[in-house]
Amino acid sequence: MPSSKQFNLVRYWMPVTCGISFIFEEGAMDLLKELKSMPITLNLLQSTRIGMSVNALRKQSTDEDVIALAKSLIKAWKKLLDASEDKGDEKKKNSSLPASSSKESGDSRDQSSIKRQESVKTPTTPKITTFPPVPITCDTVRSKCREMLTSALQTDNDYMAIGADCEQLAAQIEDCIYQDVKNTDLKYKNRVRSRLSNLRDSKNPDLRKNVLCGVITPEQIAVMTSEEMASNELKEIRKAMTKEAIREHQMAKTGGTQTDLFTCGKCKKKNCTYTQVQTRSSDEPMTTFVVCNECGNRWKFC
Repeated sequence: MPSSKQFNLVRYWMPVTCGISFIFEEGAMDLLKELKSMPITLNLLQSTRIGMSVNALRKQSTDEDVIALAKSLIKAWKKLLDASEDKGDEKKKNSSLPASSSKESGDSRDQSSIKRQESVKTPTTPKITTFPPVPITCDTVRSKCREMLTSALQTDNDYMAIGADCEQLAAQIEDCIYQDVKNTDLKYKNRVRSRLSNLRDSKNPDLRKNVLCGVITPEQIAVMTSEEMASNELKEIRKAMTKEAIREHQMAKTGGTQTDLFTCGKCKKKNCTYTQVQTRSSDEPMTTFVVCNECGNRWKFC
């Protein structure tokens, strides 16, 4: 059983898989050496997923010594998995054998021993569940953006019911934004702020849920416009406002009567054209839309 100090060392590697902690080349070798001296068990490998972190470091490191030591650790841990699988297979075979005479049981033990020796000679391919490593970054701006995106995804605790890994998801979204912008300048920061505002919006919970459920992928949310991220209610309001603006513009352009009865509030001239439209009930007076022929200013006169 590893000590609390050794368990904490293994746990130190865990944030690498979530993209919220960073390991520099200088300290990687010391950590790998200490990991090699630890009594690692199968239960510890499965609960901490340390193999995924070491494998991610091996792929992204440029130090040959770090890569070699990481490969050695991964190879040793794979043997633990092989041994565990062999024990499980042997248990299943023993439980399926009928309880007969002692001679038969002795023969079966001999046969299982021979099979076990053969399996040692011809090792099977280890079955390891692999997880895609989250891109690692040492940039403090990107690190802070990932933390804020994680907080935004955890709004209202929707992620608990869905079972989403907000830290890993936030790291993927931030990396997609960075890959698109190629910098951490003002454009990058504005893009992140826009995602944060929409993900935290209490009137737009569907966007956050769709991201957590995977309906909207990190690649999609990274490039969506404000109009695309808006709630259905806001989309309807914008649609109505656009329709009204187009209608008023068309009325001012397609007809009207020229007059000098109105004074433009901008240029103070009286060269205007007006159009009257019945926008309310029949017993209400008509609405007059006025446009200045000099500067193009438009206003409504009731």
